[in-house]
Amino acid sequence: MIEAIISGLTLGVFLAISVGPVIFAIIKQSITNGRKGGYAFVAGVSSSDVAIVLVCNLLNTVFQKAIDNKVTIGVAGSIFLIAVGIYTLFFKKATVANEVSNVPKQFRKRELLGIYISGFLMNTLNPAVFIFWLAATAKIHAQAETQMNPLAFIYTVFIVCLLFVLTADVAKVLLAGKIRDKLTTRNILIINKISGLILIGFGAVLIWSLVFHKPLGH
Repeated sequence: MIEAIISGLTLGVFLAISVGPVIFAIIKQSITNGRKGGYAFVAGVSSSDVAIVLVCNLLNTVFQKAIDNKVTIGVAGSIFLIAVGIYTLFFKKATVANEVSNVPKQFRKRELLGIYISGFLMNTLNPAVFIFWLAATAKIHAQAETQMNPLAFIYTVFIVCLLFVLTADVAKVLLAGKIRDKLTTRNILIINKISGLILIGFGAVLIWSLVFHKPLGH
């Protein structure tokens, strides 16, 4: 199982340090809404990863055909990212948790659910993430064919990978919490605009990459 653990950690490290809109969104959510909001967003992202991994493994053969339609899938996801970016850039209000007092920001269940869903959708509809998992699943299944226990190999790789990514995302929430008190509403507004521009730019680059058949980054 050493090979499976190494493969899982390699995938996990790659996902954890990759620069993309989800990573920046985790930090922004944590700064804006505090740790509780950050954890809700991370839970959504992690649930999305688990769902995508399960679907890719259950329907591995079918999704190999879906790769042929990656332009349509990718463009749809990119348009979603651009739409979120436009909202964040022009309409998102700037608020800071605990800006006035040290009392933790209180959330209603539906507010936390909304943050959770936003994390789930942002990760799920990011075409780079989706196509990454498609390719990773195919590669892992190919590796598993050479193992004495293919099923155990596959389970180990994905469990190690997903746990590492979840741990890294939780660490980002904790790190953002350390700098939250130093930020003002004005700085949060600037972060919102930067985040919006990143989302718009990321979506536009993905569309360009897909249309002109250039390799997709993650």
